[in-house]
Amino acid sequence: MKIVAVLGSPRPQGNSNTLARAFLKAAGEQGAEITEYLLNQMNFQGCQGCGGCKTKSQICILEDDLTPVLQAVRDADLLVLASPVYFGDISGQMKCFFDRTYSYFNPDFSCRMPPGKKAVMVLVQANPDPDNFNDIFPRYQRWFDRYGFAPAHLLRVTGVRDLGEIASKTAALDAAAALARELVAP
Repeated sequence: MKIVAVLGSPRPQGNSNTLARAFLKAAGEQGAEITEYLLNQMNFQGCQGCGGCKTKSQICILEDDLTPVLQAVRDADLLVLASPVYFGDISGQMKCFFDRTYSYFNPDFSCRMPPGKKAVMVLVQANPDPDNFNDIFPRYQRWFDRYGFAPAHLLRVTGVRDLGEIASKTAALDAAAALARELVAP
């Protein structure tokens, strides 16, 4: 199984990245092939609204550090997206990634992606109230559905602010590893 992880925290060792890596470690132990991309360390632009992916090409016509990421997602069996919650949504880095996936649509808005992929979204927020920002995953669930990711799973932890604090959340780390074993098991 090919797993692509797109990590949207500006901090390489941030809490959302760490929780995603707990999933990836367990998946790797099950034999999965893992490729990880740290968006904050890449040079890329958001969607330019040029329509080139609808008129000139079947892929995004921008050529930057996101080009191989978009192809890797197409080729993956399972996609892991991880982001801290900033101002009630995913990070800006992750939002730019999402905008560039517009290229996965045909001009008639049917999907160019092969069906049958799985997805995991990892969200970590400082706010301890689980009712705050519980609308994020449902918004992106629509994205997963339109692109044929089924099923899509959520790993979410609240009340984690300080760098490295997720290490004390053993139940969350164990849940990430358990989900990886479930999704990658032969």
